[in-house]
Amino acid sequence: MKTKQQVVVVGLGRFGGNVARTLYQLGHDVLAIDIDEERVQTLMGEVTYPVAGDATQEAVLRELGVHNFDIGIVGIGANVEASIMVSVLFQTMNLPYVVARAHSELHGNTLRRLGCHRVIHAEEETGTRLAHSLFNPDVEEYMELASAFGVSRLRVPDRFTNMTLTEAGFASARDKYGIAIIALKRGDEITLSPDSDERLRAGDVLVVAGRDEYVSRIIS
Repeated sequence: MKTKQQVVVVGLGRFGGNVARTLYQLGHDVLAIDIDEERVQTLMGEVTYPVAGDATQEAVLRELGVHNFDIGIVGIGANVEASIMVSVLFQTMNLPYVVARAHSELHGNTLRRLGCHRVIHAEEETGTRLAHSLFNPDVEEYMELASAFGVSRLRVPDRFTNMTLTEAGFASARDKYGIAIIALKRGDEITLSPDSDERLRAGDVLVVAGRDEYVSRIIS
């Protein structure tokens, strides 16, 4: 997968707005669309292309070049009909990956039957957490502590297997990657502040704290 993705986000409420902002902060090109011009205005300067428009109209999406995008995210609020319509349009335009937010089990099942690659439920996933996990499958969980700074649970990348923390570049709390290692989870065992000579194994999980850009360096 290429490093910089083109992502279209439709529906800029709290969830969709957070997805759009965070993806832009992570270095992706983000087209953010909402029919509510006030919501669009709140994202001026925080995404690549904020646009006020009706995304349920295929002509609008094609004029914006959505058919050339890598990923489509449907973050529409309670308007289930609009959510389904946009999801169908994304499929019609052959977007490689479509994520949609569901508001009920029935809604979620419908989105899956329509071919959405990932369906998330409003009460289970925040926009910020979705943005961090979308392109980083090694990020198991993310908690934002401040803007662009958070705590992440990372599966140890394959390239670090059988290396010590020092060999992997984690000789101290803040060194090569500029992050702090809080804990190492191996199976059911958790080691707080593991020693630098601890050897990493396949399946290990690191709990780290640091700026988002630094965490991305580990998994890129």
